[in-house]
Amino acid sequence: RMSIAVEAVERIGEIYEEDKKLNDIPSEMRKKLREEKVKPLVEAYFEWVKEQRLHAVKGSALGKALQYSINQESYLRTFLEEPDVPLDNNRAERAIRNFTIGRKNWVMIDTIHGAESSAMLYSLAETAKANNLKPYEYFKYLLEEIPPHMDEKDTAFIDKLMPWSDTLPEACRKEKQE
Repeated sequence: RMSIAVEAVERIGEIYEEDKKLNDIPSEMRKKLREEKVKPLVEAYFEWVKEQRLHAVKGSALGKALQYSINQESYLRTFLEEPDVPLDNNRAERAIRNFTIGRKNWVMIDTIHGAESSAMLYSLAETAKANNLKPYEYFKYLLEEIPPHMDEKDTAFIDKLMPWSDTLPEACRKEKQE
C-alpha cells in the first residue's frame, strides 16, 4: 500500500492531467467538460482527504496538509465554476517571484514616495510582460510618448498607451511563439 502523501500527489496529478486536456477549449465547453470529467476526480479527492484526515496524527505534517486541503476546499473548487480560472495560481506566483527575490535589494527605498514609485513601475513592467510586450521597449515608448501630453487636461491619450492597446508599435511586442 502506498503512503497517504504519495496517493494524494497521484490523485492531484490525475486532476491536473484531466484539466490540462481542456486548455485550448472555449470557456463554456471547458466548463461543461470540467463538470463531466474533472469534477468527479475533485469530489473523490476531497472525500478521500476527509477520510484520511480522520486517521492522521493531529499536528503532524501530514495531518496539517490534509487539514489545509479541507480548509481551502471552497477556494480549490473555484476553477470548476469559473471556466477561465486556472487550476492553480502558478502563473501569478511566477510573475511576482522576481519581486519577492528583489525586495532585499530595495532596502534603499526608504520613503513612501519611493516605495509607491517602485510599486507602480514594477506593476507596469509585469503587466507589460503579461501582455507579451518587451518591457524595455515599452518603457522607452512611454517615455517618448507621455512628455508631449504633460500640460494637457485630457488624459484620453493614455488608452492608446496601455499594454493591451492595439495601437502600440510592433517594436514593443514580443514575437509570437509558433
